[in-house]
Amino acid sequence: MNTQTVTLDPGHVNLALLRRIHAGGVQLQMAASTAEGLLAAQAAVQRIVDHDEVVYGINTGFGKLASTKIGSDHLAELQRNLVLSHSVGTGDPIDAAVVRLILATKAVSLARGHSGVRPALVEALLGLFNAGITPVIPCKGSVGASGDLAPLAHMACVLIGEGEAFTAEGERVSGREAMKRVGLEPIVLGPKEGLALLNGTQVSTAFALAGLFGAENVFASALMSGALSIEAIQGSIKPFDARIHAARGQAGQIAVAAAVRAALDGSAIIPSHPDCGRVQDPYSIRCIPQVMGACLDNLSHAARVLVIEANAASDNPLVFTDTGEVISGGNFHAEPVAFAADIIALAVSEIGAITERRLALLLDTGLSGLPPFLVHDGGLNSGFMIAQVTAAALAAENQCLANPSSVTSLPTSANQEDHVSMATYGGRRLQDMVRNTAVIVGIEAMAAVQGIELKRTPASLRSSKPVENEIARIRQKVAFMERDRYLAPDIEAMQQWALRADLPAALLDFLPSHA
Repeated sequence: MNTQTVTLDPGHVNLALLRRIHAGGVQLQMAASTAEGLLAAQAAVQRIVDHDEVVYGINTGFGKLASTKIGSDHLAELQRNLVLSHSVGTGDPIDAAVVRLILATKAVSLARGHSGVRPALVEALLGLFNAGITPVIPCKGSVGASGDLAPLAHMACVLIGEGEAFTAEGERVSGREAMKRVGLEPIVLGPKEGLALLNGTQVSTAFALAGLFGAENVFASALMSGALSIEAIQGSIKPFDARIHAARGQAGQIAVAAAVRAALDGSAIIPSHPDCGRVQDPYSIRCIPQVMGACLDNLSHAARVLVIEANAASDNPLVFTDTGEVISGGNFHAEPVAFAADIIALAVSEIGAITERRLALLLDTGLSGLPPFLVHDGGLNSGFMIAQVTAAALAAENQCLANPSSVTSLPTSANQEDHVSMATYGGRRLQDMVRNTAVIVGIEAMAAVQGIELKRTPASLRSSKPVENEIARIRQKVAFMERDRYLAPDIEAMQQWALRADLPAALLDFLPSHA
């Protein structure tokens, strides 16, 4: 894979770059301008140590033990013990793509110059990233306040030669071996460096960003599958008239209507049935702009929150070099991320819900005018009957998963940390939801193409170029269903169709990480 080196400018890393980091194929370097701020903050921490001032996180215990002063001869041990004692995660390892985001955003956060760490720590994180080495980070064990402590501790373990990591080739090696392959010795953490690595919202934010990028993909695919369904049932294009949406003024709705019009522009099918008697299509067709537009607005809002958080100094305490102060606060509390993840979950669930309703419409001969369940010899063949059951099951599962995680809180650390965000779970569950919705969208697209071809003869009119291109692409993946067959591989192939990010520009350009 060809790689390009890109520069991280803390405070100015945009969504498009974060999407590229998630996808892989880039090397990272930190902007040279960050070195001065890093060194100044590290010097401020060292002055506190030299003057034996008592400052939380530098020479004290942590959490409920913050009032316990630690002697200067134990500060390195204090930071190492912090990393080891907090490495208590459980569950499957986090996907490499998400870990790439964790490494990059942690480096960006530290490089803001408020954490008091040495530049070498930032360079070590980027060294792991550029070598394709991803720490083994269990996916469960964070409540999203006091930072993503357990998962970030597993990341930090590799830097100190503990824990495990995956190499670029997928080999699972010790943390010490991972550092060796980057050409580094395990790091002996200085004052505050362990705490700076563990505090922060990078895991929650990385999960939510991955969910956002997946949501964008299935959003665009659902617009295409919706366009295919419009053509399959010979639905009306009139509800997509720009004047309707301008009269309401909702930005997402206006953009979605324009995107669907662009996707269908040039269709010979649409003008062929002006007097077909179809006055009003069901809501799942007619209200695509209203429903999907509201989803787009929510994704756009969540994206604004997440790009801020990806650039944020979110550990505690923070160093302010202009005054030399080290101030305790609560930037590690991931409530903004928790709300953003919940908003994305609502959008992903609704994308799947309206898509499943269009699929049901296609199979209902009374509404679609197509053969029952989109197959010849119905009764002998069941066609898409049970594929729709799968879609309904996944839509229902998403509706359960969409319940907000941000309203759940359990106190920790002997009630010192008495309100938490649950942002980590909120972001993590998005990956399942996106995969579920991709199956629903893929089944609709496959069914819609079946419906189009059930009516098609050699002399039939053709749809627009973008729609015909997608019909051809789908037919490269799955064949026309002449009679019942083993469908699971087709559904898997169509899930991958729905998860891809290379749809026509008209369906992508207005999405947050593409704009």
